Amino acid sequence: MYYVYALYNKKNLKIYVGQTKDLEERITLHNSKVFKDSYTAGFDGKWKLIYTEKVSSKQDALKREKQLKSHRGRDFIKQNIPR
Repeated sequence: MYYVYALYNKKNLKIYVGQTKDLEERITLHNSKVFKDSYTAGFDGKWKLIYTEKVSSKQDALKREKQLKSHRGRDFIKQNIPR
């Protein structure tokens, strides 16, 4: 089982879309800035999960991640940003 997810950084008004096999661990890694050169490490503030969906394979996760990173996909994700 894989997860496609979107994180939101309220302080910087940024969205990040990714995929992983271990969602809880991945969110922890984003917030602890373990990967110094990653997109999320470049912003201070906390990343919060705003969207997730389960998919059956890594190939499906990569395909869905690509869809959510498109213009329409970003519009869909923005509907999940807490006001």
